[in-house]
Amino acid sequence: MIAKNGTGKTSLLKILSGEDQPDQGEVNYRKSIKTAFLPQEPNLNPNLSIEETIFASDNEVLKIINEYEKALKNPEDTESMQKAFDLMEAKQAWDFETTYKQILFQLKLDDLEKQVKYLSGGQKKRLALATVLLDKPDLLILDEPTNHLDLEMIEWLESFFKKENFTLFMVTHDRYFLERVCNEIIELEDGQLYNYKGNYSYYLDKKEARVEVEKTNTDKAKQLYKKELDWMRRQPKARTTKSKSRIDDFSEIKAKASKRRKDHVVQLEINMERMGNKVVELHNISKSYEGKELFNKFSYNFQPGERLGIIGKNGTGKSTFLNTLTGAIKPDSGKIVIGETIKFGYYTQKGIQAKENQKVIDVIREFGDYIPLKKGRQISAQQLLERFLFDRKKQYDYVEKLSGGERKRLYLCTVLIQNPNFLILDEPTNDLDIVTLNVLENFLLDFPGCLIVVSHDRYFMDKIVDHLFVFRGKGVIEDFPGNYSDYRVYEESAPNETASTEKESKPKNDWKTSNEEKKLTYNEQKEYKKLERDISKLEKEKEKLQQEFLKELTEEEIKDKSIALQKLEDSIEEKTERWFDLLAKMEE
Repeated sequence: MIAKNGTGKTSLLKILSGEDQPDQGEVNYRKSIKTAFLPQEPNLNPNLSIEETIFASDNEVLKIINEYEKALKNPEDTESMQKAFDLMEAKQAWDFETTYKQILFQLKLDDLEKQVKYLSGGQKKRLALATVLLDKPDLLILDEPTNHLDLEMIEWLESFFKKENFTLFMVTHDRYFLERVCNEIIELEDGQLYNYKGNYSYYLDKKEARVEVEKTNTDKAKQLYKKELDWMRRQPKARTTKSKSRIDDFSEIKAKASKRRKDHVVQLEINMERMGNKVVELHNISKSYEGKELFNKFSYNFQPGERLGIIGKNGTGKSTFLNTLTGAIKPDSGKIVIGETIKFGYYTQKGIQAKENQKVIDVIREFGDYIPLKKGRQISAQQLLERFLFDRKKQYDYVEKLSGGERKRLYLCTVLIQNPNFLILDEPTNDLDIVTLNVLENFLLDFPGCLIVVSHDRYFMDKIVDHLFVFRGKGVIEDFPGNYSDYRVYEESAPNETASTEKESKPKNDWKTSNEEKKLTYNEQKEYKKLERDISKLEKEKEKLQQEFLKELTEEEIKDKSIALQKLEDSIEEKTERWFDLLAKMEE
């Protein structure tokens, strides 16, 4: 299900799961259907351990195991024994212990004795996920299931859902997840439900077609409205029955003609402070916690306009790295040099800390009433909020009334209006709806400063970043020259014997700085670097050209642009193939 934040997605899921009741109407379930619900904030007993939580759940298999254990104590009751044995066979309950331990292992919940009260918010969500997966319901209702999962966990969950026979109904902003798991998408927009019998790509195509049809119908209605308005003005007071019918139709036409699509697109051209040549330099920085090495003698120089993505398993030091970079945490050794003109904007996972009875507009005005834009223009706090999908009425709501996603959107707004030229986003996509994600992506694609993004949203990363820092653990950070999909292709094509001992002995493996050590000639090294620049430039041209198709075009213009787009795609494919050839040669 796709809808904007604050339109009632979570409320609907709670009604479907039986946790809440509708004001009117009813929810009818097929007899004996078994449902399970994963909320955003699970309600777990804090005094139970991880393993006890699994066994305390209302799981049918656990009841069968319990009955079987009772039957074992009374072997003379052969009928009960046979019945219990047959149920164990039917539900494959023999392997339950192995199954739940495998799922907990995949979700990084290895310490089975650890009490729930000592778990982080993310660990609690993962434990609740494990519980509903083990329940094997007929209908599984999920509210943002990929939040608090790292990329490896998300890919495991995708494959798990593909092989399990569940009916899934979920709200998620993870577009690759929608693409690979869902075969039907429901969109809630302006109080209307739209059904699409396909995955996310199918939804995008069909939605675009629907919007075009609506626009055409609205344009026709406007023309008819003008004609009917003229007729209404010319009519005498005494009207026939036929005239009255036409007056009623006029009201309906007027409503259609007045309809406006409420698609907001953020196009903020913030006039940020100019960056000098010196941005941020990391010189041999190291950091450990409780004997666990997070990064070791890591060096890197950020360049103006750099767009970096950070990936890695939970607990490998991603957030610590960002806090060290911004000065919130001191490195154990090494130094960080920050350029004089650099102004950080740091979106953390903590979110917004609003004062009691504070309104949305007041939160923004704490940072000023106006924000400077390019070419001497400016934007007011109210206009800024509108661009971030808060209409004038919503701006005067109290912050405590906002949904989780709306609070995240407001927090993002407070970070951006401080006019940073070095923007750091730590898991910005959590709790944001797809509409807001598209808004954020459009802004970031236009953002001229430096950008670092930590996210498990693969679609978002692919669209925004140019290269990755891969946190391998044990102090190893690798620099990969491409986005997440490029990285997955590279990983899958690499030989299985990835010498882990070699990785552990090297503090970092940097594709950029290690080119000289690889088996490339001088000219090939130059070609490799040029290909990276060319591919990036062509991708931007392709994106720009694709946007042109959204405008009103003649048949001839569509034909010309289609030919140009095909040429661009062919060129990108050709250069990318050559880039991979050189990369493979480097790794021989």
